[in-house]
Amino acid sequence: MAVRPVIVSPPSPTGGRRVRVNGEILGLAYDLGDMVKFLRRAGLEGLDEAEVARSRLTEWRGGGPDVWTT
Repeated sequence: MAVRPVIVSPPSPTGGRRVRVNGEILGLAYDLGDMVKFLRRAGLEGLDEAEVARSRLTEWRGGGPDVWTT
């Protein structure tokens, strides 16, 4: 599997965080469950919420995996 950087933007004022893989916006995630769904659709299969939270492929901006609102 090719390395695909995952960028999670800071929480928006209305909640949720924009998720990008290889520069492509996958959507607005409101929790780790949303992240898992987005990453599976991007071809990163077999991940669960705990793996997404600690993955070195993910760059969390504006807070870690436990921050979803401002």
